Amino acid sequence: MTNSSGDANPLADAMTTSVSVHDEATVLTVAGEVDLATAPALESAIEATLGGKPTALIIDLSQVTFLASAGMAALVGAHQRAGQATRIAVVADGPATGRQLRMTNLDQVFAMHPTLDEALSGLRG
Repeated sequence: MTNSSGDANPLADAMTTSVSVHDEATVLTVAGEVDLATAPALESAIEATLGGKPTALIIDLSQVTFLASAGMAALVGAHQRAGQATRIAVVADGPATGRQLRMTNLDQVFAMHPTLDEALSGLRG
């Protein structure tokens, strides 16, 4: 009998976030898996970042390996909380993030960019 519970690697579902400031944009970098277990931590990180009232927030998902619907809901919540005060852009490219955001039409909600550099340029432009 094999262990199929997925507990062999408890850090596999770990998600980390970090915040940095580039010119007038605040960048929230997310890494790892964003799923039902980690989405509340993402929501908290977004909430804390928006608390600083940045004029622009870039959520960088380029290091995310899995994006579940709970993670997408956190992004929608961020957009709603930001209102008109903060412009939000998302860095997402590849099958783990970009494809899901396009399939659910969230690329119509956020400015989506394949790289952080392009997102920063897009905000300046």
